This record gives sequence, structure tokens and C-alpha cells, in this order.
Amino acid sequence: MYRFARGAKAEGFKVIIASAGGAAHLPGMVAALTPLPVLGVPAETKALGGEDSLLSIVQLPPGIPVGTLAIGRAGAINAALLAAAILALSDPEIAAALDEFRADQTNAVAEFPTDDV
Repeated sequence: MYRFARGAKAEGFKVIIASAGGAAHLPGMVAALTPLPVLGVPAETKALGGEDSLLSIVQLPPGIPVGTLAIGRAGAINAALLAAAILALSDPEIAAALDEFRADQTNAVAEFPTDDV
């Protein structure tokens, strides 16, 4: 982890997604070792359903920011989309793909939603 986080920028990474459960130290440790944006995804846990992970990541001390997302799968999906949005700022190909994804997602929603499943 140390070697990866320290060398990520030199290796060409632009953003890092880190997930952890319980004490959930991984996102904060990575953020302390790299100047890159770090997105933290709290993992679901058996004991508290991931709330322990969420609090561990979101309550980091000032100076070591981690963009914290939702617990579990939803957080992982949104972390990927947020990372894509960050990358899209300087990559037109990613920007176009993200725009297309969002348009498809919007078009998939019924014009007049119902409660029918």
C-alpha cells in the first residue's frame, strides 16, 4: 500500500478509489501518502452494516481529505462515476463516454414512473 500510494502519481494515476471496512484506515492512509484525490468507499460490515466504516472514513483529521461516498455497492458505483468525472475534466474521450452514460441513464427512466415493479 505504501509503495503504491507513494508512486501512484509518478505511475500516471490521476485519482484513487480505496475501500475498507471496520476501522477503515486504508483510504486515509493512502490520502496521507499521495497528492492525488482519494475517494473512500466504506465497506459493509456484519457488525454495524458499514456505519463503522463510514464514520472512520468521513471523520478524518483536517489536512488529509478523502471524498467519502455511500456504503457498499452504491458507493463503489458512485466512486467510479466521480472518478470518471474528475478524469473527464482533462480527457474529452472520457467526458463523452460519461455524457453518453448519463444520457442513457436518464433515458431509461420512465416519463411517468409508477409504483409497479
